[in-house]
Amino acid sequence: MRILLLGEYSNVHATLAEGFRVLGHECVVASDGDSWKDYPRDIDLRRGEGKREKMRFLMKCVKSVPSFKGFDVVQLINPMFLELKAQRLVPLYHHLRKHNGKMVMGSFGMDYFWAHVNTHLRPLRYSDFNFGETIRMDQEAEMYRKEWMDSPKEALNRMIADDCDGIVAGLYEYWATYQAPRMPEGKRGVENESKGLFEDKLTFIPFPVKMPEGVPTVFEQPKRVKIFVGISKGRSVYKGTDIMLRAAQKVQEKYPERLEIEVASGVPFAKYQDMMNSSDAILDQLYSYTPAMNSLLAMSKGIINIGGGEPENYEILGEKELRPIINVQPTLESCYEEIEKLVLHPEGIPKLKRESVEYVKKHHDYVKVAQQYLDFYEKL
Repeated sequence: MRILLLGEYSNVHATLAEGFRVLGHECVVASDGDSWKDYPRDIDLRRGEGKREKMRFLMKCVKSVPSFKGFDVVQLINPMFLELKAQRLVPLYHHLRKHNGKMVMGSFGMDYFWAHVNTHLRPLRYSDFNFGETIRMDQEAEMYRKEWMDSPKEALNRMIADDCDGIVAGLYEYWATYQAPRMPEGKRGVENESKGLFEDKLTFIPFPVKMPEGVPTVFEQPKRVKIFVGISKGRSVYKGTDIMLRAAQKVQEKYPERLEIEVASGVPFAKYQDMMNSSDAILDQLYSYTPAMNSLLAMSKGIINIGGGEPENYEILGEKELRPIINVQPTLESCYEEIEKLVLHPEGIPKLKRESVEYVKKHHDYVKVAQQYLDFYEKL
């Protein structure tokens, strides 16, 4: 099978491509490397700053288009799969549809349905856009609503979702969003008793992770707990990292001899990993039900994830025994309580580290996940 993976989020497509190749399939990744994270790709579609660089990027895309033909499957990381205006992606999508086999859209991050459904229908107890029935009104949430709702991006997302052959959700939250009830046109926020949005073409497949070499099978209790916090440029408030870091700092003030905090902000992926490797735990994604790629990578190395580990996460995976994630509610108090508990009871750390590695190996191994994708492609 020949597979084209267009776009990148947090190394998902680059890792998936490795899995496809191990299984004997041809795969091409065309992306910008997820901007400053600089993940591997076969065709570099990174865009520079400034008008001249934007024109060069547009010409690079035009020159690349002829090679985007003859694939059995084309998978888009997101409706905005390249750093072009939504209006310019419409004809490119139609070109891909005309000259290839099946089209698959990823539900791996921000898009119209994530913003709209969680603002109006609110199927999740909390998300990037709601706390229960209360709608988040902070600056970043409002920015994403404006960007994706009643906009060219909404039109693009709707068009691709309706036209594509399949939709893959990488987290429980995204799956739940695309499972939400349909809403009649012009009646936003009003539930309809008809079937879910895209249940006929939707599937959930876990994110792929390549297990690192040399991870120990036995872990020791640390003398001093080291917590790592990665800050995404411009997304600290939106992702709740600001609250998690504040909670950790409060615990550190109370127990300075028991807790060490390391913060990484806007560093390349390779350096980010080096900074993270010596940590006991990572703080990530306050408003998530599930661990995403950043947390999964940490867990694969035996680093405990403090973040999203709601029951729904384990249920969708069919996991009944392992519980390696320290789940927190989206509040400063919950984060403080769980971090303090970890610091005061480090004897539990070896077990959580061991289970973290087992969890990722069991559910997210990149070759196993690649096979799940192939099975889904075949059904299309």
